[in-house]
Amino acid sequence: MFTFSFNHVALSVKDVNESIEFYQKVLQLEEIKNTASDSKTRWLSIGEGRQLHLIPRPNAEIKINKAVHFALSTSDMNLFVKYLKELKIDYSDWRDTPNKDYLRKDGIKQVYFQDPNGYWIEVNDDIK
Repeated sequence: MFTFSFNHVALSVKDVNESIEFYQKVLQLEEIKNTASDSKTRWLSIGEGRQLHLIPRPNAEIKINKAVHFALSTSDMNLFVKYLKELKIDYSDWRDTPNKDYLRKDGIKQVYFQDPNGYWIEVNDDIK
């Protein structure tokens, strides 16, 4: 039987510099060295050895929908939502209700917002 652990998420982006700035500002992710190649792909640390890889594809058509997203957890949802408001970043619940969080059946609170390329990001309070 195999055992797996999560390693990274890779996203194609139009402007890698704009995306790096967004993820550093909004999620406060630290840029780390791309140890895989000398390409223009840039890496950010999500923590605990997990990474976000931003791959420049300025001419690619990027198709997006909310079901394609990645999720991060935080211990203080109220503070994070306040921070999104300060940054004037629109967020919604799963049903697309603007500026509303969503309480799942299991009691986890979540919000969704988009990065500069339209990718959906979920932030929830499912801290384990």
